[in-house]
Amino acid sequence: MSNSPIASRRRNNELVLILMAAVLTGGAYLLASLGKTSDIPANLIGFLVIVLGLLVVAHVATRFLAAGADSCLLPLAALLNGIGYVFIVRVDVRNRLAGLQSIWTLLGIGLYVAVLVLVRRVPDLARYKWTLLFLGAGLLVLPMVPGIGTFNGTNARLWVSVGPFSLQPGEFAKVFLAIFFAAYLAENRELIATGNWRVWRLNLPQPRDLLPIVAAWGFSVVVLVGQKDLGSSLLFFTLFVVLLWVATERAAFLVVGGVLFATGAVIAWRVFSNVQSRVTLWLDPWSQFGGTTLTGDKGRQAVQAWFAFANGGLFGTGLGQGSPNKIPAVQNDYIFAAIGEELGLVGATAILIAFLLMIGAGLSVAVKAQRPFEKLLATGLTTILGVQAFVIMGGVTRLLPLTGVTLPFVSYGGSSLIANFALLGLLIRISDSAARRNREIPDLPTLSERLAARRLRRQIVRADRIAAKPASSTSVGGSQ
Repeated sequence: MSNSPIASRRRNNELVLILMAAVLTGGAYLLASLGKTSDIPANLIGFLVIVLGLLVVAHVATRFLAAGADSCLLPLAALLNGIGYVFIVRVDVRNRLAGLQSIWTLLGIGLYVAVLVLVRRVPDLARYKWTLLFLGAGLLVLPMVPGIGTFNGTNARLWVSVGPFSLQPGEFAKVFLAIFFAAYLAENRELIATGNWRVWRLNLPQPRDLLPIVAAWGFSVVVLVGQKDLGSSLLFFTLFVVLLWVATERAAFLVVGGVLFATGAVIAWRVFSNVQSRVTLWLDPWSQFGGTTLTGDKGRQAVQAWFAFANGGLFGTGLGQGSPNKIPAVQNDYIFAAIGEELGLVGATAILIAFLLMIGAGLSVAVKAQRPFEKLLATGLTTILGVQAFVIMGGVTRLLPLTGVTLPFVSYGGSSLIANFALLGLLIRISDSAARRNREIPDLPTLSERLAARRLRRQIVRADRIAAKPASSTSVGGSQ
């Protein structure tokens, strides 16, 4: 840990915020249990100890491994994860999902710590950009492999299953592809921004400069469309356009990206039946609400979410006092509706503000970063969080057609939670790296760098000894 007063202040502030997040989570857990059973849960103390213990582990790892990092990112993630866990417990009828979510949280924080341990210098990731590209592409293709790929309830092929274990590899692929996009654009941004290929009145980048990144993006989108996961396709497309815009500082890419998105949306609506179904449900869910198994009841989620928000009003029904289980699969796509019902507009707005603060902190990290790769990677990771949260909350409130993505850190799901904690670890590492390069804290060598320096010193001493031996024997022979 650094002895810098700035680092100490940031870590102390982080600890206070984490304790506040733990208290809020424990209080919400108590109120939800009282509202549901009118009894104080017997495991309340154990729950608080486990929650606080996990958060303290993450904080201690940050304090010793990334002392100069932003002090808000980890507490905000802890608060969102805690509120999400409380509502998963609230809607978990079989008392099975909450236990699994606690395991995912443990694994997620473990991966967060592992990222801080393994990634000590962020630019080192850029050297593996092609490896990460092929690894991300392989993860995207994995659900389409016969025998291990499985469908979810919406006929989207997103999961792989090996024995009792299931995984959504696309959640990890988004992080790998964000690293590739950032690394490639940081290396070729000047060539792409120059635009020395004249087409009519436009100065465009040379096709060979854009080909690798366009091919990577195109492959991702084609695979995801083939898997009928259009929500993730939108996420990758937005990530691609935003990073291209930030790298080149040319607003024309935003305009072209908007036109391509509108065109692709119309084509997808015309071609894919599941997109047509989602648009129909978005425009008129009542037409498919309350039907039988023969006529379908696809509008039930959207309509019951409306009822939940209306029932919640301004201040909510109170934790444990609502009826969120009337919404099918509420722990996944529609957990934001459950929050809106029992915490009201005030609680839903608090969740929205938490995401806005996290996005603001992530963009602040990108602004402070000096190296292009770190700046682009922080922007890309923040874009993933922001777009994913906006898309799912917009879908639940019917601002947008609903797409199959999770609410980061809040919704039930192991793959999403673990991948988002890894993403958070990278943001923390970039923030710490920016603080060191801006001389806010001393830029001390890492453990691996100290070990490498020690090995180099030993090799130099050994080489000097070997070089000194012939000279000594020559001088002795001359004196004789």
